[in-house]
Amino acid sequence: MSHQADNEHEHGNEQEQQIESASTYTASNYRTPDGAPSDIVIFTISSRERAGKKALPDRELEVLLIQRKRWPFEGAWALPGGFCDENESIYDCARRELVEETGVDSVHLEYLNVYSEPKRDPRGWIISHAFCALVHEQYLADRKAQDDAADVRLFPVREALAMELAFDHGRILRDALARVSEKMLTTTIAKEFLPDEFTLGELYQVIRTVVPDFEERNFIRKITSTRAREGILEEAADEEGKRKRSNKYSQRAAQLYRFTGYEPKLSIYG
Repeated sequence: MSHQADNEHEHGNEQEQQIESASTYTASNYRTPDGAPSDIVIFTISSRERAGKKALPDRELEVLLIQRKRWPFEGAWALPGGFCDENESIYDCARRELVEETGVDSVHLEYLNVYSEPKRDPRGWIISHAFCALVHEQYLADRKAQDDAADVRLFPVREALAMELAFDHGRILRDALARVSEKMLTTTIAKEFLPDEFTLGELYQVIRTVVPDFEERNFIRKITSTRAREGILEEAADEEGKRKRSNKYSQRAAQLYRFTGYEPKLSIYG
C-alpha cells in the first residue's frame, strides 16, 4: 500500500471514530452549561384610593424584586428565579418559581428571551431563560421572602430601572417592560390588572399606567364602536339582563364592561 493510501486509510478510520451513535455517545465529550435558571419579571399595578375624593385611585406599575442572601451579589436586589431541575422543563421551572413567590399559578406567564452573554454570572456558564408574569396586586399582599432571599419587595418600575440590579437583570427588566408595553396596546392583557367588571375609565387608566405616553381623547368611542375592535368588550348585565353600573369612582354612575375573550386580528396594513 502506498504512503498516500496509508494516510487516506488512517483518515477514514478517524472519521469513523468521530461518527457517534446511540451506543458510543457520551455527554462528557461536550461542554455543557453550569446552570439554566428561569428568571421571572413579575409585574403588578398597585392602586391607592384617594382620600376624600370620589375618583379613580392612584395606580403605579411595580415589579417584584428579591434581595439576595448569598454570593454572588449578596445584598443586591434581583429578579426572582431559580435553577431548572433536569426532570422539568424551563417553563415548568418558571411556573414553579412563580407559585413559590406569589402562591398562584393561574396568571399570565409568557416567555421573554434567553440571556447567554459570556460572564453574565460569576458562577460560570449560566444561560438564563426569562419570563414575564402579570399578577393582580391582591395576590402579592402577603408575600414573604423564601429561604434563599433576605427580603422581597415591590418597587415602582421607574425606581427599579434606576437601581443596580444583580447579574444582567436590569437589561431583562427593560426588555420585559418593552414587551408588556407593546402588548398593552395590541392585545387584551390589561384584563390581568382589572376586576372581572370595570368601567372604561379604569381600563384607560390601566393602559396609561403601563404606557404613560398613550393618549387617546376618543378612547371610549373607539373601543366601543370601531369595527376592528368590535366584540372585545361587552356591557355587564345582571341575571335579569339589566345593565350594571357603578359610581364607585364618579358622582355619575358609569356602565360596567367585561372582556369577552375575543382577540381581534389586527393588521398594520388594515
